[in-house]
Amino acid sequence: MSVLQSILLVTALAGTASVLVAASFSLSFLSKMVHSMVSVSVGILLATALLHSLPEAFTMPGVNPQLLFATLLAGLLGFFLLEKISLLRHSHHHEGDGHDHHHGHDAEVAGRSGWMILVGDGIHNFVDGVLIAAAFMADYQVGIFTAIAIIAHEIPQEIGDFIVLLNAGFTRTRALMYNLICGLAAVLGGVLAYFFLERAHAAMPYLLVIASSSFIYIAVSDLIPQMHRRPHWAESLRQTILIACGVGLVILLSLLH
Repeated sequence: MSVLQSILLVTALAGTASVLVAASFSLSFLSKMVHSMVSVSVGILLATALLHSLPEAFTMPGVNPQLLFATLLAGLLGFFLLEKISLLRHSHHHEGDGHDHHHGHDAEVAGRSGWMILVGDGIHNFVDGVLIAAAFMADYQVGIFTAIAIIAHEIPQEIGDFIVLLNAGFTRTRALMYNLICGLAAVLGGVLAYFFLERAHAAMPYLLVIASSSFIYIAVSDLIPQMHRRPHWAESLRQTILIACGVGLVILLSLLH
């Protein structure tokens, strides 16, 4: 099997395996307690962005920290503007779907956070594909281990993504389908890296920062305000514990990684 064929096969597996594993949790018992799991998603998204992706971007050789911070600011403002002009507002939980929604439900359900999480996830998977391709081009065995490590550390983020999509009104089927499509962005990243490795490497830190900006924006602007609507002290304590669980899950798998 050639290096390119290996990259195609392994990036496809890496892009879909973590999604399917996360779906087995998120779309079964976790989907029955979406409101509680929103707190876990906040912890996962913030920890992924602030403890994993951003440090990785800032420690890459040759990066300009000021330019990366400018990219982060541009990403946050960009997602704000996209939400503001309603480019990403689209409901995937429709009236007449058997859930007894009242008239006007489609207009009220905000799918914007779902679309933004897909944008960030797609960019993140693209970067993973670049990493896998670079590893395979160095050594076949290193490529295999790199793919396994990426699958492992992607699982908690994918769980968080599924909860965000369900909370945004996506059906289980659509959440799975769109996450799988985003997972295949790893194949695109792998192929482009195979032919343009140097350019792909140069863009990686900025892509990681843009993906991180989507995770931070969704957690802070969409999910946390939902949690504030349940201000009772017992509920607040539970939310804090669940956020800590999400952060702990990312830290644990990062340590294993």
